Amino acid sequence: MNVLAQIPTPEIPTDDQVNAIAKQLYCPVCENIPLDVCPTQACSEWRELIREKLAEGWSEEQIKQYLVDRFGDSVLATPPPRGLNLLVYIIPPIVFLLGAYLLYKVFVSWRSPVDEVALEDNSSQIIDHDEYIDRLEDQLRKL
Repeated sequence: MNVLAQIPTPEIPTDDQVNAIAKQLYCPVCENIPLDVCPTQACSEWRELIREKLAEGWSEEQIKQYLVDRFGDSVLATPPPRGLNLLVYIIPPIVFLLGAYLLYKVFVSWRSPVDEVALEDNSSQIIDHDEYIDRLEDQLRKL
């Protein structure tokens, strides 16, 4: 029996696998351009670096952390929830809730003046009616 040891051939990552990670990263050189669509030579080299790391068996998180260690948090498309970046996760929900509350108050106030005006009209009519009765009674007494 002749058994040969099989050496696993390294799997070459596809462009889709590379771009799945690259779209979560921004080019450290170009401003606000995702790494998966940046046309510069530097970005092409970084995509190749991602391909190499995937071929070596690195996970997505390991690759992202490697690039963060080299270039800082600015390469991440989604900022990590720590420090001042935490405000990105806190402020939008607070603003949304505040806006919903203000809209509620506006809608309530739009209904309220109609009811108050109707009450004011009725009370002024009652007062006018009382004045009319008083004048009528005065005139009748004079007769």
